[in-house]
Amino acid sequence: MSTHRAKKHFGQHFLHDANVIDRILRAVDPQPEDRLVEIGPGLGALTVPLIARVPQLTVVELDRDVLPHLRKAVGVHLPKLTLVEADALTVDYAGLSPDHKLRLVGNLPYNISTPLLFHLLEHADAVQDMHFMLQKEVVDRMCAAPDDNHYGRLTVTLAARADCQNLFPVGPDSFDPPPKVDSAVVRVTPRAPAFALPDLAAFDHVVAVAFSQRRKTLSNALKTLMDGDAIRAAGVDPTARAETLAPEAFGRLTDEYLRRKAAAAS
Repeated sequence: MSTHRAKKHFGQHFLHDANVIDRILRAVDPQPEDRLVEIGPGLGALTVPLIARVPQLTVVELDRDVLPHLRKAVGVHLPKLTLVEADALTVDYAGLSPDHKLRLVGNLPYNISTPLLFHLLEHADAVQDMHFMLQKEVVDRMCAAPDDNHYGRLTVTLAARADCQNLFPVGPDSFDPPPKVDSAVVRVTPRAPAFALPDLAAFDHVVAVAFSQRRKTLSNALKTLMDGDAIRAAGVDPTARAETLAPEAFGRLTDEYLRRKAAAAS
């Protein structure tokens, strides 16, 4: 293990557990034709085995201080490494490989994981899949089912954009320094919505409002957008709570919200 110290403001926790690294590699199963992008390579624990399996690997890293350690770790494979020194939240991922879909991998800093996921999904047409290490609580929320304690705004918003699969948990001792929370590896596969969705931005808005007053009935939570009759017209019980609804029900609510909004404007 390098003596390089993790930086708290970057949310760094360097993965060092060989068994976990091997499980991630088996989950990703990189092929020679893949266009792999690793986000936050840090000291290269994942980078080294990844770059050994593909003809070229792009990494996105903001912390310049880890780059000498990363280059040293990569060693003879350095000519295959393309380094993007940038904040992962600002990178144009579609521009990294205009002619081929990307496969994204990374041990993501927990302090940017959710906004980064949505930034990446804005480039969904350019992404084949993503395998990320995240805070376990976030992965639980991403992959939850209706009426589960973890089911909420993040679950439903992602459901319109991707399939999420919780692959396996990872304990704090697999990192240096150990985080104060458990982690998990998740697979995110972008796809078109599995239900009718008239307007993605309107859907996000309806979902956000519905979950803004958790445990309240939909008629109360959505009263600034639509009344009980409109909720019923969407085939939804106004006395139900947002956390009990499947994602497609929010699609119907969005459709009814937009229909009534357009009628009121005409």
